[in-house]
Parts: sequence; C-alpha cells; structure tokens
Amino acid sequence: MKKLFIIACILISATTFAQEWGTVDKNTVTLKEIGPIWPGCENGSAAQRDNCFNTQLATHISKNFKFPAGYKKNGDVKVIVEFIINEKGMVEVKKVTGGTKELQEEAKRNISAIPKMAKPGMMGGKPRAISYTVPFNF
Repeated sequence: MKKLFIIACILISATTFAQEWGTVDKNTVTLKEIGPIWPGCENGSAAQRDNCFNTQLATHISKNFKFPAGYKKNGDVKVIVEFIINEKGMVEVKKVTGGTKELQEEAKRNISAIPKMAKPGMMGGKPRAISYTVPFNF
C-alpha cells in the first residue's frame, strides 16, 4: 500500500510539472517557455508569476526613470530597448533605438538596473535566456 501511495504521488507531481513544461500530442513534443521570476513573485501559478513580473517591470521603469538634465519635450518620442534575461537571471541590454542619445542612455541605465531574477527563464526544465522588448514613450 505504501508503494502504491508513493507511485501515485510521483505520477501526480510528474504530470503537474509536465503541464507547465509543455505538451505531447501524438509524436510531437511542444516545450513551453517559462519566463523568469521576479524577486517576490515566486508564489502562484505560471500566469500569476507572469502577471507579477509584468507589474514589477512596469513599476521598476516608472520609479527609476530620470529625465536627462535639460530635457525638453519635442513631440512624441519613442525609445525601444531590446534585452534578454540570461540563464543566470541577469539583464543584458542588446539594442537601444529611437529618441535622443541622452534618452537612449537613460532607458538603457533603467533596464540595466533591473534586479537579478529569483529564477531564470526555463524551457524543458533547463535555464534559458528570454528576450524582451520594452518601448519608452515620451
């Protein structure tokens, strides 16, 4: 009876983790990319963790952005930052485009200040770099 209980627990936990990793349909295995986990967002379902990540990212950007000295609004300006959160949970800025050089530097500084993730992104149970693109609209 004890062995049957242990086997049942293993099967239940294996199917729970497998659902988060991906799906199997006939002979096709589809792995699901799991986003990194922002510090403090460790609890809840995958959807709740993703929502928490997005909320924390937006909060980080708005609280930490500092307009360059002497900045004067000149119409609508958009700066786009492309970055990854690597296999170690650290941010690496790949590309910054649009706007003035000063706004680009501040947007890059802001994104580079994102804290190390509690857990990196995953795919198939292995750490994976996840790409992001964030627009800054002025």
